[in-house]
Amino acid sequence: MGRKYEVRKEAMHKTHLKRSKLFARYGKAIYIRAKEGGADPDTNLELTHLIERAKKDDVPNDVIERNLKKAVEKGGEDYEYVRYEGYGPAGSAVMVDALTDNVNRTVSDVRYCFMKAGSKLGVKGSVEHLFDQLSIIRIEPVDEEEILEWLLEEDLDVSDIVTENNEFIIEAAGTELDKVEAVLRKKGVRIRESTNGWFAKTPIELSEADYETFKEFLERLNDLDDIQAVYHNVANDG
Repeated sequence: MGRKYEVRKEAMHKTHLKRSKLFARYGKAIYIRAKEGGADPDTNLELTHLIERAKKDDVPNDVIERNLKKAVEKGGEDYEYVRYEGYGPAGSAVMVDALTDNVNRTVSDVRYCFMKAGSKLGVKGSVEHLFDQLSIIRIEPVDEEEILEWLLEEDLDVSDIVTENNEFIIEAAGTELDKVEAVLRKKGVRIRESTNGWFAKTPIELSEADYETFKEFLERLNDLDDIQAVYHNVANDG
């Protein structure tokens, strides 16, 4: 995989978020995961791994605990997962994931961002075919055949395992991240880094002028409170 993974990682390229907005997004995600699957991390695997990722991103414990507590209280907000797709500046493919309590507001805000960039929000499925949903897990070096055997025993969808820079990189289906991590932890394997999301099959390079327009477009999207993640196929280093 090697260079292929690095290109995909660049293509994914989530823009840098202000820390307060990052904390708010994690808080909302923790709240909804806990509300849907229970607030006890010991019995909610997705919640466990979400909290672990939040801590790696230095989300304060009070943000985590506050949203866990809110999830078990009566009432609270009702959020809905929504995804928007379209072509951004210079024909770039863009997918936007949001968690909202007001779909009409969110779609209006996202559409405005596209419009300001001279672009247009598309329909569902308009660009998803240009991406692969993947999980990428970096682990300490261990026996490759043994790892593969463990994962196949659990009937997990693993597409590649390679050695790179004194570590192993496991590429699996995007829906398998929590299950793969659970198997690795059970076997005592240390996970160095993990992520899942949508990676462009064929990244594109924009001209300097188009890339500046594209960055402004991403900044507008990421300034929206409802946005959880933005994925695209632009590979410029900036």
